Amino acid sequence: MRTQVAIVGAGPSGLLLGQLLHKAGVDAVVVERQSGDYVLGRIRAGVLEQVCVDLLEEAGVGARMRREGLVHAGFEILADDERHRIDLDRLTGGKNVTVYGQTELTRDLMEARVGAGLPTVYEAEDVAVLGFDGTRPSVTYRKGGRAHRIECDFIAGCDGFHGVCRASVPRDAIVEYEKLYPFGWLGLLADTPPVSDELIYVNSARGFALCSMRSRTRSRYYLQVPLTDPLEAWTDDAFWRELKLRLDVEGRARLVTGPSLEKSIAPLRSFVAEPLRFGRLFLAGDAGHIVPPTGAKGLNLAATDVKFLASALSELYREHSEAGIERYSQRCLRRIWRAERFSWWFTMLTHRFPDDGPIAAKLQQAELDYLLHSEAGLRTIAENYVGLPLDFGGG
Repeated sequence: MRTQVAIVGAGPSGLLLGQLLHKAGVDAVVVERQSGDYVLGRIRAGVLEQVCVDLLEEAGVGARMRREGLVHAGFEILADDERHRIDLDRLTGGKNVTVYGQTELTRDLMEARVGAGLPTVYEAEDVAVLGFDGTRPSVTYRKGGRAHRIECDFIAGCDGFHGVCRASVPRDAIVEYEKLYPFGWLGLLADTPPVSDELIYVNSARGFALCSMRSRTRSRYYLQVPLTDPLEAWTDDAFWRELKLRLDVEGRARLVTGPSLEKSIAPLRSFVAEPLRFGRLFLAGDAGHIVPPTGAKGLNLAATDVKFLASALSELYREHSEAGIERYSQRCLRRIWRAERFSWWFTMLTHRFPDDGPIAAKLQQAELDYLLHSEAGLRTIAENYVGLPLDFGGG
């Protein structure tokens, strides 16, 4: 098989890249090691920045998001049993975020790809990326007991943190920066109405909590827990009991509990790989960077990576200019490090770090007290939360 761009990974970043390239008249094949049902079954983020919303519109897959997505003009921080609303609309001059589950976004992209008759290979085994340091890259895989090869001009590595693309780069050609956090997020999804119309980030003496949602009838809640906690120890009843202990009186009164649809514990890490281009191989999304979920930057960063890459490849084929692909890594990394900084800072601000001692909690409380009672502090939180404009860091 021959194509212009081989995309490894059929998560949101790979599918969005494929859709944007299709709109630009660039041929692409998507290869994914998991099944389509498995990809859809992954429960991930659901808060979209305006930049991401605009990209979905540009890709032609925004109709259901417009109908069903929940536009939020603010969110709340609960600290020391007092709620503080971050008025995104007022503090950023009219910007907001949209709550729309990653599962639904992925479904929209999948359906668009099928509707356009674009090639996607699911359940591809032994995927390998070859020749990207030369002029004839290719992707090989096995399916149905047969070996297959896709010859291409470029490879887009959208296959996540544990994918084959970054792992195939020579170790001396890449620098990896990583910070692991000493706790995880225990998440629970339930068909219950959300405890609030907006998200609530909770700084509690018992640890962080987040009250989120996927729709007006489906809620997503998180608790900071030790990484040593076994998932089976967290029954639904135990989860709801602990969440109530971390909420305020109003939250406890409004909380509707119910059986979980999904429950999991995810570790937190900050990770960046530099650069994001290796000859004719490009990394995008989780393949090149991971942020803590605090602040909901992961999916949004992946979307802007993909936008820059799609624009660069389109420019190459349309205008025979390599300027875009030459700038791709630098252009993405400035945005990435800004988002990494905010996600790290917001995590430090809202979580309890078990080894830091009593003084850390007091300092954290003092910083929150300043930020939440200062117009400049509130604006700092709001501007970072809604995200950077697409042209940040150069056109």
